[in-house]
Amino acid sequence: MVLKRTKGYQDIDGNTTTQSRNEPVDPDAIIPQEIEMASVAVVPDDTYTVTQAVNALGFGWFQVKLSLWTGLCWMADSMEMTILSILSPALHCSWHLTRYQQALTTTIVFLGMMLSSTFWGNLSDRYGRKHALSLCAVLLFYYGLLSSIAPSFMWMLLLRGLVGFAIGCTPQSVTLYAEFLPTKQRAKCVVLLDWLPESARYHVASGQTDKALETLEKIARDNGKPMLLGRLVVDDVTLSSPHRGRFRDLLVPSLRLTSLLLWFIWSSCAFCYYGLVLMTTELFETSSIVCGEGVKPGQSLDTCAADCRQLQTTDYIDLLWTTLAEFPGIFITISIIERFGRKKTMAVQFIAYAICCSFLVICPGKRAILTLMLFLARGIIAGVFQAAYVYTPEVYPTSLRSVGVGSCSAMARLGAMVTPYVAQVLLKTSISFATSIYAAAALLAAIACLLLPIETTGKELPENIVEQTRTNK
Repeated sequence: MVLKRTKGYQDIDGNTTTQSRNEPVDPDAIIPQEIEMASVAVVPDDTYTVTQAVNALGFGWFQVKLSLWTGLCWMADSMEMTILSILSPALHCSWHLTRYQQALTTTIVFLGMMLSSTFWGNLSDRYGRKHALSLCAVLLFYYGLLSSIAPSFMWMLLLRGLVGFAIGCTPQSVTLYAEFLPTKQRAKCVVLLDWLPESARYHVASGQTDKALETLEKIARDNGKPMLLGRLVVDDVTLSSPHRGRFRDLLVPSLRLTSLLLWFIWSSCAFCYYGLVLMTTELFETSSIVCGEGVKPGQSLDTCAADCRQLQTTDYIDLLWTTLAEFPGIFITISIIERFGRKKTMAVQFIAYAICCSFLVICPGKRAILTLMLFLARGIIAGVFQAAYVYTPEVYPTSLRSVGVGSCSAMARLGAMVTPYVAQVLLKTSISFATSIYAAAALLAAIACLLLPIETTGKELPENIVEQTRTNK
């Protein structure tokens, strides 16, 4: 497929060349095809792919702007998740909710996220990442605003469920972001991520090569790089596929083991992450009872609505400190993910999280010790989540990338749906039993990480299942 030509291209030395196709070519000056993808090879038929173009145009102002916009998506998601740990204690005192009703308030959000994740994935693959994220933002604002004026518990459940439905699209921002990043910067930038241009890879995979070329030219202008000379080519396998974004394609032989393991990893990661978020306020609320009065084994710590304890200023300050732990956790992940690989990074972090959970069993004599252990565990599990967000878009081909991320997000929400009954209900009966469950889940997830058949570090994003199968080999 021939597209319009541009005025120049960037050669491997970074110089701009305007050589005509009809001019003689020095045989000694022919550039080998197998060179580092950060440079551009003008192959004999004078063609290039989206991957070559993205790597050639590098990281510049275009990606900086993209970082800011996609970062807003994650800010909204993070604020909604933080609300969950504060909303339940507040409703417990204001509306006299039981512990199971509090857990249901949290579960309904994740139920909405789980039911919508695959929907958003299919919508993104069929109509584009940009349109799906724009609709998500509008719905999140609308239902979040209505939640603030909910008149009753049932209305709160309905509106929080719809908020969760909208949040289910947030992982698609990672898909869009990763598709615009050069190979060398992809892991660092996706991790730091934690309105928009449409993905050129999506346009190519859906046969809209003219729009893909326009997007690449915009990247070149924003980054101050010359556009490549030649024809933008599309993989025949990508165009010949009559179906795009089908869930069942995630279970083809070359992807089956990867998909099953990733679903378990994402489910465990969300179970552990959101469990820790919910346990933080619960432990702050009950630590004085458990450690001060010496509750007997098997004795319930649940309190009636009349005995509810409002979160104090010190609780909010400590909650802020544990939340800030995600920053060092993310930066540590950045420093090791390229050096040790995605699989080993996730496995080691899961093990470290399990160790931190085991220390939560011990009643600390000082509040500072409890806050420190929660700080360490929060930073570690946040790093695991970001590493999973790096790995998942890299392992799936373009035509399945959004539905792959969406399915993993759906499984994550399944784990998150279960965790309130451990962190908010079981914890009141036995702290040791509840924390042991989280430690065991993390250890099993670490094993699953090591069993993943593909390590994606330093590899290009596959454009189709054929390329993915070749990478697997």
